[in-house]
Amino acid sequence: MKTHISLLLNLCFFVGVSQVGIGTITPEEELHIAGSTSTIRIDALNTSNNPTKNPTGKLVKAYVDANGDITFGSGFGTAATEPLNFLIDVPNFIDDDPYTLGYGSGTVINSPIGSTTVEGTIKTIPFNAPQDATVEVKYGITLLVAGNDLSTSVPTAYVTYEKAVTMVTYFCVDIDSNGLDATEKAIRHGYKGQSYETNYGGSIGYPYMNSQGYLTVPAGNHTLYFFGVTTSDSADLTSVGYGGDKDYLKIRIYN
Repeated sequence: MKTHISLLLNLCFFVGVSQVGIGTITPEEELHIAGSTSTIRIDALNTSNNPTKNPTGKLVKAYVDANGDITFGSGFGTAATEPLNFLIDVPNFIDDDPYTLGYGSGTVINSPIGSTTVEGTIKTIPFNAPQDATVEVKYGITLLVAGNDLSTSVPTAYVTYEKAVTMVTYFCVDIDSNGLDATEKAIRHGYKGQSYETNYGGSIGYPYMNSQGYLTVPAGNHTLYFFGVTTSDSADLTSVGYGGDKDYLKIRIYN
């Protein structure tokens, strides 16, 4: 009889410790935290212990990696790869005043007298893919249109009245960051155009343009090249500042 009682007590013990309850004596899972306002705190993820990933104390994204570990995106799973996806967020990614003229010009691309279409590089952004991945890029760029060269002076002149101006933005990817070659340059992502026609009584301000694109990259370091194209009448000087006000860039990598 004693043997049976001992076995029964041991069985109850193992059943009891297989499920842990906090705030409850009847846990329904391996870990059961009861209570309508219950929370979990992990000191390793707080601002003081992880200032790089959690620098401001505001809410940040957390992920579960292949091992089931909760992480900000720096953990490694069973295949030595980072979590399924992470987000690179670069607010205002284009310098507002690169020519130090005291106003938000952005990167200026001029279409001078005698030319109709001029293309230039707006910004380059390096990033790393931990393995072969699909990349989603979303961006928004402010524009400033004027009839004088914005790289040498503040906007003082309108573009010629009643003539159309077009601005185009897109990006290419330099695989392995070894220089953008002709093949890579020919593949344009996130291509977006916008027209601007002056009118009497108009004002000089910041129109806004946004777009997105998807691409696939191998593991390694790569660079995004953002381009701007300014098109106007060949009889006129048209100056466009790309990114003179608040812009954004968001890069999500799906492993």
